[in-house]
Amino acid sequence: MKHFNISSIWNKKTKYILLFAGLMILVLFILGLNISIGSVYIPFGDVAGILLGEKENDTFWNIVWHIRFPRAVSAVILGGALALSGYLLQTFFHNPIAGPFVLGISSGAKLAVALIMVFFLGNGWKISSFALIAAAFGGAMFSMGFVLLISKKLKSASMLVVSGIMIGYICSAVTDLVTTFADDSDIVNLHNWSMGSFSGISWNNVRVMAVVVLLTGGMVFFMSKSIAAYQMGEAYAKNSGVNIRFFRISLVLLSSILSACVTAFAGPVSFVGIAVPQIMKLMFHTAKPVLMIPACFLGGAVWCLICDLLARMLFAPTELSISTVTAIFGVPVVIYVMIHEKRENL
Repeated sequence: MKHFNISSIWNKKTKYILLFAGLMILVLFILGLNISIGSVYIPFGDVAGILLGEKENDTFWNIVWHIRFPRAVSAVILGGALALSGYLLQTFFHNPIAGPFVLGISSGAKLAVALIMVFFLGNGWKISSFALIAAAFGGAMFSMGFVLLISKKLKSASMLVVSGIMIGYICSAVTDLVTTFADDSDIVNLHNWSMGSFSGISWNNVRVMAVVVLLTGGMVFFMSKSIAAYQMGEAYAKNSGVNIRFFRISLVLLSSILSACVTAFAGPVSFVGIAVPQIMKLMFHTAKPVLMIPACFLGGAVWCLICDLLARMLFAPTELSISTVTAIFGVPVVIYVMIHEKRENL
């Protein structure tokens, strides 16, 4: 019996190693596709040479280094951040369909960023990346506050989601009102950003988002033990020495920072935060935070890279918003989760 247990543990470890290796290979492969494929096709060999420092073709070099590579890297970072934010919210609410977009948190961040953009651009001022993140974080916390108040009154998971959607609609309506009275030049900037896209991201933006997301993700990973205890119930977590009040506040703040960073740079991106954590749980057959945190990050990166490639290429030269593509693939996953949950409760 002891030999069987050791063998079982070894098989699980091998499975996890293979899954992580597969996800990392997928990230690198689809990252390469995103850099290579576009209105101007750049062969893989040329892409590799450019990334290694060769500059034989100035046109290819500019396309790769100034347009496609920072865009692809931002899809990796922000996609991972969004999936991780969704995982934290699902843990916090003990609700498999909780996510920054569905709960209206992304819409709150969108409203705050829209107000800041109109104010700064209307006065001819430049906006720093940190100012956008700070504004998005404030908006996300504002919406999260409403969601937390509602969650205390409503114990039903479905009603919590409906309430989040209503908050999202209110924030979107106010955003539209702000856009209506903005200058024409501001409206163009707001419209492009509010549809959700990874386009136009510079290396300066990438550096800022990388610092914010990696620091926040590191904090989340160090909380793995507390998250695992919390998943077993608040009573179990208290008996394990977890400060529930501090833990819940930390979870809210970290998930809000991650979703705010995404909204600040790419606008609202839908359903990634719900779908990816559920897919990772099905793939790994576990909810252990020490595995799910890196798995969700890599899964979110793969998801957003694929969706961004499809958004650019499906109807080229017309580019779809990233939220359009993520919703098409994300909604079926959400429906499956809801049906699966209902069957379990019967």
